[in-house]
Amino acid sequence: MPLATINPANGKLLKSFEEYSVEYAIELIERAHKTYLSWRETTFAQRRELLLNVAEELKNNSRKYGEILTLEMGKTILQAVAEVEKCAWACEYYAKNAESILSKEFIRTDASESYVRFDPLGVVLAVMPWNFPFWQVFRFAAPALMAGNVGLLKHASNVPQSALAIEEIFRIAGFPDGAFTTLLIGPSKVQNVIDHKLVRATTLTGSEFAGQQVAEACGAKLKKTVMELGGSDPFIVLEDADIEYAANTAVTARLINNGQSCIAAKRFIVVESVYDEFEKMFIDKMKNIKTGDPIDESVELGPIARKDLLKELEEQVQRSVNAGAKILCGGKRLERDGYYFPATVIANVTSSMPAYHEEIFGPVATLIKANDEDDAIRIANDSEFGLGAALFTANTGKANMLAAKIESGSVFINEMVKSDPRLPFGGIKLSGYGRELSHYGIKEFVNIKTVWIK
Repeated sequence: MPLATINPANGKLLKSFEEYSVEYAIELIERAHKTYLSWRETTFAQRRELLLNVAEELKNNSRKYGEILTLEMGKTILQAVAEVEKCAWACEYYAKNAESILSKEFIRTDASESYVRFDPLGVVLAVMPWNFPFWQVFRFAAPALMAGNVGLLKHASNVPQSALAIEEIFRIAGFPDGAFTTLLIGPSKVQNVIDHKLVRATTLTGSEFAGQQVAEACGAKLKKTVMELGGSDPFIVLEDADIEYAANTAVTARLINNGQSCIAAKRFIVVESVYDEFEKMFIDKMKNIKTGDPIDESVELGPIARKDLLKELEEQVQRSVNAGAKILCGGKRLERDGYYFPATVIANVTSSMPAYHEEIFGPVATLIKANDEDDAIRIANDSEFGLGAALFTANTGKANMLAAKIESGSVFINEMVKSDPRLPFGGIKLSGYGRELSHYGIKEFVNIKTVWIK
C-alpha cells in the first residue's frame, strides 16, 4: 500500500510520500538512541515543561490538526477536534503525574534499605493504526517520553500527514531531535526496525493479524511488547434498564468514529422481555442519522476510511444475510462519490454468521436476543475478543456482580465504553495484552529494578 492521503469523502488522491529506505530508517534509529542517552538524564521537571508545551500546541491548534484527521480518514470534524483535545489531556495527565507514579517504592525487608525504581528502556517503536491517527500515538508517546524513553512511530500508510504533523508538534514544543521520530515506511520494513538492537520494545494497536506478525518478530528477539488489538464489544441491555437512554447511547456507541473503533459497541445483546422496545427505538434513531461530508459540522456519520475496507464491510454484511440475517435498516453502500456506508442494523443473527463472530469495522450494529441476563452474559463471552463491554441495568449491585463474569478488559455500567488517561486500557484473548494509560500504562516500558542495600 502506498504512503498517501486519499480523501475518503470523495476517493481522490491528495498527496503521496516516498517511503524511507531501510538505510535511512536505521540512521533515524541510531539518532534516536543517541538522543535517548541524554534524554534519560533529564529531570521530570524538564520533561514536564516540554510535554505541557505539546498540550498547549494541541489545544491552540485543535481545528488545524483536526482537519488533517478528517481529510485523511474521514472522521467527522467535531470528533476530530475532540480527538486532538483529548491528546492534550493525556499529555497534561502524564506531565503532572509521571514523577509521582515513577517515584521509588520503598519496601521493608531484612536489608538496610530496599526499594524498586523505574528506569527507561530506550528506543520504543509504536506501530499505530489509522482510525485514531492522533490519539493512539499520544497515548503511547506521552507516558513513554515522561518515563525517559524516546519514541519511533510507524504509522498507518493512509495517514502520513498525521504522522508528520505529530513529529512536528514535538519539535515545536522543544523536544530534542530524535526524541520522537516518524518513520515513513510500509509494513514490509517493520521487521528491519524490530530487528535493530537499539530498538528495545514495541507497542502495537491494530488488527489481530498485525499483532501476531509483530509479536512474533519481537518474540524472536525477546523484546517487550504491548498489543491493543481488535474487539467485538458487547452492549448488554437488561430488562430493568432505561431503554430510551440505552437506545440513545447505543447509537453513539456504534457510530463513534464512523463505526471504526476497536471499542465501539458491535454486538447489541438485549434480553427478550425488552427486545422489541429497544429494537424499535434503536432503528428509529439509526435511520435518522445524517450521513455526508465529514467536514460539515452537522454531519453525524462520515465515510469508511478506505475503499478496500468498504468492500470488506459489504462482504461481511452480505455473508451474514446469506446465512439468514435480516437487515432492518441500511445495508448497502451509498451511491455517491467516496466510501460511504449507512447506519445499519442487522437482526436474526446466529453464532454461525460473520456478524456474530467477526469484528465489523463500520457503522453496522448486530442485534441479538437473549433469553435472560445469564444468557446475555453467555453470549457476550462467546467471542474470541475481550476488549470492552457495556452493561445497562438499574441495579448497580447486580451490575457489579455481572461485571466480574464478563470477559473483557473493561466494563462500563450504564455508559458506552471509552478511554480515559486516568484508567488502564487494554484487552484479553484476541484483543491483546498489556495496558495503556493510567499508572499501569507508563510502567509497561520501564525497567522495574530492585535495589538492595546492606
